[in-house]
Amino acid sequence: MLASAMVSQPHIARTPGVIRRARRLDLAELVIGYGLILSVVWTPGTPQRVLYWTTFAWIAVTAWLRRKDHETNGLGLRGLVPSLWVVGLAVLIFLVAIPIARAFRTLHPLYGVVPVGLHIAGYAVWALMQQFILQIYVLLRLLRLGMRRAPAVLLSALLFATAHIPNPLLTGLTIVWGMISCLLFLRYRNLYTLAVAHGILGMCLAVTTPNSIHHHMRVGLGYIKYHRHPHYPHHRTLISP
Repeated sequence: MLASAMVSQPHIARTPGVIRRARRLDLAELVIGYGLILSVVWTPGTPQRVLYWTTFAWIAVTAWLRRKDHETNGLGLRGLVPSLWVVGLAVLIFLVAIPIARAFRTLHPLYGVVPVGLHIAGYAVWALMQQFILQIYVLLRLLRLGMRRAPAVLLSALLFATAHIPNPLLTGLTIVWGMISCLLFLRYRNLYTLAVAHGILGMCLAVTTPNSIHHHMRVGLGYIKYHRHPHYPHHRTLISP
């Protein structure tokens, strides 16, 4: 009798009613989480900091409550070695972009007073957070909602890009990178290589494109309110002419 109940339990867990409830929960968490992200992007000052930590807590808690094993959520070692070529390609793009930017005199330092090493480390963590949100919080939820792979990848990329409005450069590039990174995640299921590649490409864009174009990589209200910092002009080459 006990054995029979244990065998039938997985069947019960997959009943239409249970699946519908799980999908409604996925949709609610996604809508609330994405709404909080947009609110952070478009809110100024102290309320923004409060919303930032509220959003962080919401995503962290809901992701933990819906957790599976670390291999399937991209935080394990699965797919790490086979996907290292993605990092290599990002490095190659960086190495090609630097001399081109130097030739066009658009190469410039990173913005801000934070030491370069700390700046890069901080951005690497932020890149991992962005990839976690894009892949685990958005893409996998859309797939669990019953979307086919191609529409789920496209919608994930569009949501990712929308969070970068009104920065035209980042909005356009994140549509492309969003789709590519989602496809790579579905193939390799590893967030680390995507985060490293994301970080390298982001740093490359930050130092090779004039700040007057990407406004110090800002989005939302920060992009609109961008102004030139007196100690960090829009355009300054790293190498003397």
